[in-house]
Amino acid sequence: MTQPLRHYSPLDRLIMNLDQGVRTVFGSPQALTRSNPTQGMPDTPLTGKEKRHVAGLMRVDHAGEVSAQGLYQGQALTARSAEVREQMAQSALEENDHLAWCEKRLKELDDHKSYLNPIWYMGSFALGAMAGLVGDKWSLGFVVETERQVVKHLDDHIKELPQTDEKSRVVLEQMRIDEEHHAQVAWHAGSAELPTPVKVTMGIVSKVMTHSAYYF
Repeated sequence: MTQPLRHYSPLDRLIMNLDQGVRTVFGSPQALTRSNPTQGMPDTPLTGKEKRHVAGLMRVDHAGEVSAQGLYQGQALTARSAEVREQMAQSALEENDHLAWCEKRLKELDDHKSYLNPIWYMGSFALGAMAGLVGDKWSLGFVVETERQVVKHLDDHIKELPQTDEKSRVVLEQMRIDEEHHAQVAWHAGSAELPTPVKVTMGIVSKVMTHSAYYF
C-alpha cells in the first residue's frame, strides 16, 4: 500500500516526483510489490537474430514502462482530488513491477535499456501534469487511452516472440493483464472519452517512441 499523498504539500510532492524520476531513469526500480513471474523458469536457447529481436521488443516495453512512470507521476502531482492522486500513485507502483521485469529480461539477453529513456520520462511527465491540470476526468481518460494502446503493442510483441522464448512471453502476458486492469479501473473511476484527434496524436507519438526505442 502507498502512503496517502494528501498528507504532503505540493512542494513535497514535487520533490518526491523528481526523486522518483531520477530513480526510474538512472537507477534501479524500487522494491517490487510482486515476484517476477519468470522466477524459477529455465532459459531457452535463442539464435543471435532472435535474441536481438527479443531484446529490441523488451527495450520498447521497458521504455513504455518508463513513460508510464512519468505519466502517472505527472498526473499524481496535478490531480485535483486526493483519491485520484492516490490511484495514480498506486498505478505507478504496480507499473514499477513491469519496469523491473523488463530490465531483468534485458540483462538476461545481454542488452541495454533505451538511451532515450530521459526523453520518454520527461515528455510523459509533462503530458501527465497537463492532463491533471485540465481535470481529473480527462486525466483518467488519458490513462484509459494510454493503456489501450499499450495493450495493443503488447499483443503485437507477444505474437512476434519466438515460440521457444517462454520467459519473455510470461512477462508480457502478465503485463498485458495488468495494463488492461488499470484501464478498467480508470474507466470506472469516471474517465472521459478523449477526442479522436487526441487519440490519433497519442498513437503517432507512441509509434515514434516504439521505433526509436527498438534500436536505441
